[in-house]
Amino acid sequence: MEVILLERVGKHGQMGDVVRVRDGFARNFLLPQGRALRATKDNLAKFEGMKAQLEARNLERKAEAEKVGGKLEGQSFVVLRQASDTGQLYGSVTTRDIATLVGEGGVSIDRSQVAINAPIKTIGQHHVPIVLHPELEVTVTVVVARNAEEAERIKRGEDVTARREDREVAEAAAEEFFENPEAGQAGQEEE
Repeated sequence: MEVILLERVGKHGQMGDVVRVRDGFARNFLLPQGRALRATKDNLAKFEGMKAQLEARNLERKAEAEKVGGKLEGQSFVVLRQASDTGQLYGSVTTRDIATLVGEGGVSIDRSQVAINAPIKTIGQHHVPIVLHPELEVTVTVVVARNAEEAERIKRGEDVTARREDREVAEAAAEEFFENPEAGQAGQEEE
């Protein structure tokens, strides 16, 4: 189906472009949300009449999105979840969870603006894009951890997913090395 875009739509085109899209995408998304009109002679004439109004509305929305983007850009949010020792979550962090977190941070966004392809299922630091306007995208950092102490360690860049036994062995070896550094070097020279 051919449609006239009333605003910039992802990979399809800019405002005013006449593009061919799948029928279902046009009927179920673009037309009901007022993002496009069917490409007919009458609608082309109608679009030309309301083009200035659409451009003004687009600039208004973009200015609002830039204000929100200024507040959000580079922000970090912490999510506490239960997880295994290897870092696999016993659930996941979804777009709804991220939208709620950002909302608690003082900025109201819709979950459809959170642009992750799949839920987050591992502990760590994740960079999440948020599309505030078709022409504006900001990135926030979501730190997924088991507790607040672990979240701070993840922010510092530590790997908290190592198994506890491995961590204990590594800590013991580091402690031994720092207490007697010559013993560590002598062992390497003999090999």
